[in-house]
Amino acid sequence: MDVRLDHLVCWVSDQLDSLHFYEQVIGLPGVRAEEFREGKAAFPSVRVSAETILDLMAYEASMGVDEGTGVKGSTGHPINHFCLAVGKEDFDELQVRLKRHGVEITGSGVNSFGAQGIAPETMFFPDPDGNVVEVRYYE
Repeated sequence: MDVRLDHLVCWVSDQLDSLHFYEQVIGLPGVRAEEFREGKAAFPSVRVSAETILDLMAYEASMGVDEGTGVKGSTGHPINHFCLAVGKEDFDELQVRLKRHGVEITGSGVNSFGAQGIAPETMFFPDPDGNVVEVRYYE
C-alpha cells in the first residue's frame, strides 16, 4: 500500500492570525488564503510539502455536524504535537524568525528519533492557539 499524509487540521481561534503565523513566522505558503480572505473558502490552509497541507479550522466550525462531510466536530480532542522536517539552514533561519516575532522556544532536543531516523536537533514552540509545533532537521 502506498500511503501519504494528505492533511492535518488544527483548531484555531483566529484563522487570519494563524495564517499569518504559519506563513510569516514559520514560512509555509498559504493555500486558498486569498479565497478565505475574500469569503470564498471556509478555511485557509498552508502547504507543508507537495503532498501535505495543514488546515486552519475555526473552533466554531467544530461544533455540531459538518454539513459537507457529516462528521461531528472534535474540538478538545488533543494531539501532543506535530513535527515539520526542514533543512539545517531553514532550521537556523526559523530560530531567528521565532525570536524576531517573540515566539518562545519551549523545548529542544538532540538525537531525536523520527520518520527519517535520528535528527541532530529539534525545537518545540506553540502556535497562537497553543498547538505545539516541533521542527527538526536531518543530516
